[in-house]
Amino acid sequence: MYIKKILWAIALIGLLVAAYFAYFVYGAMFKPNTAFNNDEAFIYVSSNASYEEVREQLEPLLIDIDGFDALATQKKYTTNLKAGKYVIKKGMSNNDIINSIRIGNQAIKLSFNNQESLEKLAGRVSQQIEADSLSLLEAMTNPEFLASSGFSDKTALGMYIPNSYEVFWNTSGEEFRDRMLKEYNRFWNTNRNAKAEAIGLSRDEVMALASIVYEESKQPIEQPRIAGVYMNRIRIGIPLQADPTLKFAAYKLPKYKNTVIKRVLNIHKEIESPYNTYKYAGLPPGLIAMPDISAIDAVLNYEKHSYLYFAANAKKPGFHKFAKSLAQHNVNAREYQNYLSSQGIHR
Repeated sequence: MYIKKILWAIALIGLLVAAYFAYFVYGAMFKPNTAFNNDEAFIYVSSNASYEEVREQLEPLLIDIDGFDALATQKKYTTNLKAGKYVIKKGMSNNDIINSIRIGNQAIKLSFNNQESLEKLAGRVSQQIEADSLSLLEAMTNPEFLASSGFSDKTALGMYIPNSYEVFWNTSGEEFRDRMLKEYNRFWNTNRNAKAEAIGLSRDEVMALASIVYEESKQPIEQPRIAGVYMNRIRIGIPLQADPTLKFAAYKLPKYKNTVIKRVLNIHKEIESPYNTYKYAGLPPGLIAMPDISAIDAVLNYEKHSYLYFAANAKKPGFHKFAKSLAQHNVNAREYQNYLSSQGIHR
């Protein structure tokens, strides 16, 4: 009887130990362990990250970091990290978290809009992938790459078509650049190439004109008409006289650094620059900004009309008034200039 009691006691202790172990394992693996209030949080695992660096990011996000450590060690995650940007959802368990961050190379949606320069594009992209802005810019401006792909420092911005793309978070500067070249060549399909040839412009010339059209108007419905004005001027050989090109040329000068030109003046028309389309006929040597896809297609499908001039419409902000004669244009331009003066905008 005494031995039986001992055996029962041992069995009971064993059951208690097993229950405690099961509870511990459940808690470490399956119990919700997030400490943040938002629906999700993100961690970034760089290509050469250590477990300590990942743990440092996770610690403020978790209720029990020690339990996570124990399970991470058991599942060998501590020695098998994978680079990527990972989402941690509210209510996840340690097991859920480890399973999600051990996958590696998670695709993310990278997007950029109309950046004014490669420098600003590099800064925008570096906020979304592992590569920093310096490595991105070095890859984008690499002379050997530009020469082999048919670009120059003046046309390189045209290689980057503003859109959303799926990439891996640990994409390098060179990988991003090479991917964008593939996207550029995909964008310039047979149809767009044929249209460029039909209007007598190269890809680079289309992009340069599209950059002017986009800076003139953000209204897709109006962009083909503006493109038509410039194509008419190119056809008859008169200067484009595009105000955005004057601003671009001015901002290159120390005098206009950290300034905003709200009103183009005669002094700006005297700036010596190949981008000054008041001084020099034809298209400038490169883009003045990154055009939207709508502006590119507006050039390729420009509206055929007889307009040679346009001026901003004071009564309809964002839109323009078009004219076939200089006399009518002067009336439209004066109306807008009077509006600017009434708003206290003199430069």
